[in-house]
Amino acid sequence: MEEIASNFIHEIIDKDLAENPELKIHTRFPPEPNGYLHIGSAKAIYINYSTAKKYGGSFNLRYDDTNPEKEDTEYVDSIYEDLKWLGAIPDGGIYYGSDYFDKCYEFAVKLIKEGKAYVCDLSPDEMREYRGTLTEPGKNSPYRDRTVEENLQLFEDMKNGKCEEGSRTLRAKIDMASPNMNMRDPAIYRISFKNHHRQGDKWCIYPLYDYAHPIQDALEGITHSLCSLEFENHRPLYDWVIENVGFEKEPHQYEFARLNVTKTVMSKRYLRQLVFDKHVDGWDDPRMPTLCGLRRRGYTPSSIFEFVKTAGISKAYSIVDIGLLEHCIREELNANAKRRIAVLEPLEVEITNYPEDKTEYFEISNNPTDENAGVREVAFTKHLFVEKQDFMEDAPNKFFRLKPGGEVRLMGSYIIRCDEIIKDENGNVIKLLCSADLETRNNVPSDGRKIKGTIHWVSKDNCEEATIKLYDYLFTVDNLNDIPEDKEFVDFINKDSLTVLSGCKLEKALGEAEKGERFQFVRNGYFVKDTKEENTYNRIVGLRDSWAKENKK
Repeated sequence: MEEIASNFIHEIIDKDLAENPELKIHTRFPPEPNGYLHIGSAKAIYINYSTAKKYGGSFNLRYDDTNPEKEDTEYVDSIYEDLKWLGAIPDGGIYYGSDYFDKCYEFAVKLIKEGKAYVCDLSPDEMREYRGTLTEPGKNSPYRDRTVEENLQLFEDMKNGKCEEGSRTLRAKIDMASPNMNMRDPAIYRISFKNHHRQGDKWCIYPLYDYAHPIQDALEGITHSLCSLEFENHRPLYDWVIENVGFEKEPHQYEFARLNVTKTVMSKRYLRQLVFDKHVDGWDDPRMPTLCGLRRRGYTPSSIFEFVKTAGISKAYSIVDIGLLEHCIREELNANAKRRIAVLEPLEVEITNYPEDKTEYFEISNNPTDENAGVREVAFTKHLFVEKQDFMEDAPNKFFRLKPGGEVRLMGSYIIRCDEIIKDENGNVIKLLCSADLETRNNVPSDGRKIKGTIHWVSKDNCEEATIKLYDYLFTVDNLNDIPEDKEFVDFINKDSLTVLSGCKLEKALGEAEKGERFQFVRNGYFVKDTKEENTYNRIVGLRDSWAKENKK
């Protein structure tokens, strides 16, 4: 991996290593398998993975599968595929939170025996009432002073399925007057009769995240538990569990700000709603911020990690312009993507003074920014296609493309003049009759006249036909957190986020393109051959880099 810039997390680790040079850094990425990973997940992956690599440590993947209600092997498989795609291979191992259920239960019994946990019969609503508020302390549960023996028996009854779902919880006995709401006797076990994707029906009680997570970290030897900022107020509970369960090697939690991006959502609940209510065509819809969606859209792992690095790693909340993500992939593809010609909305052009049976070939650069990219030959014939938008019948003076009597350079070949327009019965332009200056094959006109416009083209007799999908932002507002209270986030879905163009004409070389291969379609943007739909290309980004312009890059 390339050199990794330092950040506040690395400063903490540098200090730890100065005090203990023998410390082996160990990090983990702990996703819950109840949905697909998104670009916000990529930040957590990058931080944990790159930190382990920088210090020669280990990086674990641990599935946080302690809640069986929405978890599924589909999500388990997709998470691992995303990590492999990003190149963040978990060299420290792949683990499952559910594999620690026996140890979590053992430690819960230990806490009960030490008088540090009790079985509570309060309903969820009653627990909220007893919990208090930010300005008022909570009240002790009437079940808080049960004897150790009674708690042990009731907890075993919970484990053996003798208690109704939701009727009881096991709670840590901490401090109902704590200013930190998370320390007011939090529940650490609940009853659920849902089938678990790995454990089946072995368990009907499940540990809650705040209890299970520090135990999992400690058992795996994690040294630095790096998580997003919303867990900052949970850190005292993390430390309480570690201290009271009793571990020789104690992990420590550190928090960083989440990745928030304009024009999209990161909430897994919102993403599930988009998928299950069919606002999009699945988790890998190229409009989605999911990693599989970005992959299908044509983004690369390196562009995503570059975006994360450029956006920065800190503890301060911010929302990052999605234009930065587009800038990162655009910069990468500008350097290495092959150039190809695609006419998205074709208009036929006949070169009237060109032989009917003649085909000649013009050499066009594969990538003018890369001298090693070479050239390819593009066929030129009497019948061509150009873009409809490159012709205007009633054109203003500063329109430098095709117009009646006007001249334009066909990219890499001849200068042509529009002599005649052919329309259908409805008055629509369906064909242009043009004449070519056959002395201008890659040359300037001999009479010195200036030709200001250059357009792209493909041969009608030597082209491929394809479907092209033009993707735009999924939402019409920058920040979905700022929408009015009387509105829902789906009210701001961009109805024009997808435009499908059929019958597009592509140069012959694209007939050999592989699925997932990326190109610059000259004058149209960057595109990728779709990995699911046959003969379909998805627009990754356009050519214009507004982010770079605004940020003077």
